Order: sequence, then C-alpha cells, then structure tokens
Amino acid sequence: MNTLSRRSFLLATASGIAGLGLAACGGSNQAATTSAATTAAAADPTTPSAGSEFIVGFDQAYPPYGYVDDKGEFAGFDLDLAQAVCAAQGWTYKAEPIDWDAKDTLINSGAITCIWNGFTIEGREENYTFTEPYMLNAQVVVVKADSAVKALADLAGKTVVTQTDSSAYEVLGDSQAKLAATFKALETRAEYNTAFMELESGAVDAVACDLSIAKYQEAAKPGAYVTLSEKLSEEHYGVGFKRGQTAMADAVTAALKKLDSEGKVKELCDKYASQGISYDNWCLK
Repeated sequence: MNTLSRRSFLLATASGIAGLGLAACGGSNQAATTSAATTAAAADPTTPSAGSEFIVGFDQAYPPYGYVDDKGEFAGFDLDLAQAVCAAQGWTYKAEPIDWDAKDTLINSGAITCIWNGFTIEGREENYTFTEPYMLNAQVVVVKADSAVKALADLAGKTVVTQTDSSAYEVLGDSQAKLAATFKALETRAEYNTAFMELESGAVDAVACDLSIAKYQEAAKPGAYVTLSEKLSEEHYGVGFKRGQTAMADAVTAALKKLDSEGKVKELCDKYASQGISYDNWCLK
C-alpha cells in the first residue's frame, strides 16, 4: 500500500475476493497479546493515553480503504476500523489526508500517528513498526476488457502505469524486474484515479495495483476492466507506525483482535462488501 488512489463507486463481490487463495496470516493468543500490549503501552510515552489525539494518515483517493464519499466526508474500511479502535481505547480520532510521497516525513516528524490505508507490510519492515497483519492482499495487473493482453507475458512492449511509491511499483522493481524490463514503459502517477482514467482512454495499456483497487474499479464500471489471473505478488496489510513504536503497534493489534471477537470487523467487512472487502481475507485472530 500503498498509496494508492481510490475511487467512488461500487464493489467486487465478496466471493470474488474470497476465492483468491492467498497465504494465511498467523495469530496469537488474544488475552496474552492484550496483556502484553497494555503493559508495554504503560511504559511507552509515545502511546496515546485516554483522550489523546490519534492522527491517521491516509490517501484520500484509495477506495475502499480511504476516500471522500458523495457527501464530501472521509470514509473507507480502514478509517472505520481506526475509528472503532480509537473509541475502544479512548483516543480522539482524526483523519488526516496526506500526499503519499510525504508519508515518511510526516510519520517521522510526528505530524501523523500512523499510516492506516491499505498499507502493505512486505518490503517496508525496516522502515516502520507494524501491527500484526490484518488483511490479505495481492498486486495485480488490470487491462481493458477488450485488450489483447491476457497474461503477464503479453505485457511485453506495452505501457504499464502504477502509483508513485506503491507496492506494485516496488514489486516491479524487485521480484518482477525481469517482467518490467519487457515493458515499453513503466510509468507512475500520483493517484490511481488518474491511472485508470488513462487506461480507459487508451493512453496506457495496463495498470498495476492492489487487488482491492482492481476489484473496486471493476465494480465501479462493470464490463470495462479485467484483472489478469496471474498475480505479481501476494502480501498483507498492516498499520504502520514510526520505527520503534512497538507498544503503540501492539496496542492497536490487541484492539483489532478484540473488535474481531466482538463481531465488529465482520460488520465492517459486510458494510464494504459491495466495494470488494471480504471477511474471508481478514487474518488477524
């Protein structure tokens, strides 16, 4: 996560995402985790106390995880999760839309408390302290429904676009670098909204993005796009904090586990099911 860009539309069916077969996440004993998080938080002055402001940095163009809804208000699955955690912990929730390129500066300066917005853990472990992974994800390639591109190998000689500093961009520069070398060009845009507008117009041949973004776009414009069955990578989402803020991350992990045990997570997944969120991909138990 990335930084993606988000949209304002419908969603892919829950079964579409449930059948992905992504790798499972590990879990730990809830009571032990909660106890450990509480003890650590008490000794860590960076962990918010009751009433403290908890500032969530997010990409406001990254539906269904974070976006601006039809009423002009901030909405999204991750923002709803963050609000539920803050309510449970007694923290004051604040959503802070950010420029994705500036996220490191903002979190290291303390301008935001965390990055919570479909944020991929893999490849970023050395730069942030993360909660335990809570959601399964994948990096995929989307093309127009009538495109001749049917597989990753067909991208040779094509122009592929992704979001600046996104997980897809990192994958194409690392584990899928050989594939990227066959492209006519690998370009980046500040937001995925722009990338999909260019795909629709034919200015580019494909968009590399998070699976959740792909499903959201497919649902928004039925019949317009197709996600290639071959994945670029499989990964997990987590909440990212400044490096070293382990107690804060543990406190949020424990709170999320408790919300799940109470049925709140399933409720939120169902709320956003029409936008591609599936409880089957929740992996924090």
